[in-house]
Amino acid sequence: MTQTTKPVVLCFSGHDPSGGAGIQADIETIVSHQCHAASIITTITEQDTKNVKKILPQSASAIMSQARTILEDLPVKAIKIGLIGCLETVAAIHTILSEHSNLPVILDPVLAAGGGTVLSNDALIESVKELLLPCTTILTPNSLEARQLAKSDDLQLSGIRLLELGCEYVLITGSHEQSAVVSNQLFHKGECIETYTWDRLPHSYHGSGCTLASSIAALMAHDLKVETCIQEAQEYTWNSLNHAYQPGKGQHIPNRLFWMQDYA
Repeated sequence: MTQTTKPVVLCFSGHDPSGGAGIQADIETIVSHQCHAASIITTITEQDTKNVKKILPQSASAIMSQARTILEDLPVKAIKIGLIGCLETVAAIHTILSEHSNLPVILDPVLAAGGGTVLSNDALIESVKELLLPCTTILTPNSLEARQLAKSDDLQLSGIRLLELGCEYVLITGSHEQSAVVSNQLFHKGECIETYTWDRLPHSYHGSGCTLASSIAALMAHDLKVETCIQEAQEYTWNSLNHAYQPGKGQHIPNRLFWMQDYA
C-alpha cells in the first residue's frame, strides 16, 4: 500500500456542540481539501443553531503546551485561528505564532455569533489588533467585523487600515450588506485589488466564516498562490452554503461535504 502525506493545518478554534461552526466546521472543510486537521480548542461553548449562550475559555498554558507538542511532531503547513475568547488566549497564540513565524496564518476574527451574541470586548479587540494582526497573512472579517476592527464606517478605508495594522491580505466579505449580490473585497499593498461577486443565497448560515477561513488555510497548505486560494475558497464556501441544510430550529448549516453527493 502506498502511503501519502497530507498537508497539515493547525486550527485554534472554539468547540460548537451544534456542529455548525468552530472546530467541527474547520475539520470538515480541511478534510474536504485533502488535508489533515490538527486542533487546539480555545473555548468550550454552550450554543445551538440559533445563538451562543456561554463561552468557557481554556487555559493559556494548556493552549500553548498543546500547540508546541503538535508543532514538534507534525509538519504543519498553515495555521487557522477562529474564536479566541479571552485576552490570555490572544497572548498564548501570539507566543506560538512568534515561534513559527514562517507559517502562513489565516485569521477569522469572530467578534459576534451569528445570532448576535457579542463574543469580544474592547480590550480583546485591541489585543488582537496589537498582537495577532501583525502576524496574519490573510484576515477574513465580514463587513461588520471589518468596520469594528478598523473603527470606520467606510469599507474601503477599513480594508486599508487593517493592512496598515500588519495583515498581508484582507478579504472583507459582504453577506451582511444590504445588496442584491454578495461582494467580497480583497485588499493588499494598500489598496483593494479585487472584488468578487457571488449570488446571494436565501438563508442565514451558521459557520460560513469558519468554512471560508479554513478553506483558505487548507489551500495555502497545498502551496497554492494566495489569490488562487482566496478565489477557490470562496467558490467552495458558496457551494457549501448552496447545499446547506437546517437540522435545528435556527440557522442553516453549510454542507461542507457536498462534494460527496457525487458519489452517492
